[in-house]
Amino acid sequence: MKKILVVEDDTVINGNIVEALKAEQYQVQSAYDGDLAERMLKREEFDLIILDVNLPSKSGFEVCKSFRKMNTQTPVIMLTAFSELEDKVEGFESGANDYITKPFYMRELLLRIHALLKRVGSTTSQQSQQIVFAGDIWVDKKNKVVKRYDQVVKLTPREYQVLIKLIEANGELVTKKELIAEIWGRSFEANTNTIEVYINFLRKKIDKAFDRSSIQTKVGYGYYFNAKK
Repeated sequence: MKKILVVEDDTVINGNIVEALKAEQYQVQSAYDGDLAERMLKREEFDLIILDVNLPSKSGFEVCKSFRKMNTQTPVIMLTAFSELEDKVEGFESGANDYITKPFYMRELLLRIHALLKRVGSTTSQQSQQIVFAGDIWVDKKNKVVKRYDQVVKLTPREYQVLIKLIEANGELVTKKELIAEIWGRSFEANTNTIEVYINFLRKKIDKAFDRSSIQTKVGYGYYFNAKK
């Protein structure tokens, strides 16, 4: 089921769009201001975003520009009460894929959504495999970039590998032996203190620097990643 984020501060319009999308069997989430939308886009993945231009806190243009810094593939449809060419140009320059002017027919919006999802479906799938979210952590696997709260966290290659292994376990326990085998290879002769050292390095950069405690220990077994802490 495709997942769509609707960012519109008019509660009636927002509700109408959500209702129409759910009738088309889409999974839908809503936001009513730019700041909230930006936070949601950093911690969750969506297949398409419907984004109003005039929002409290941050404009749709600002939200779209910020989103495009971490995701260039997911389609964005911008909504506006204006029809001037300058607004459309700014919308496209911000990274929007399409633009629709209020008032609009819901059927027209749905047709545009269908067309965009069909056009970028395969590309979005490939891109989503390269971008990993874990709570407020965002990882670009292609370029080996890690961010927390939109701040780049500089990791060594080994630290990065440990982090990815923990995140991709989706909260499941990862033993020290599994980490050694995955990162150093099964022929690597070392005691589990090697992993403890890297876990400590990683905690300082990923958790302590942001007053979080995502990397958890299960004594005698291993580690797991809790995205909520």
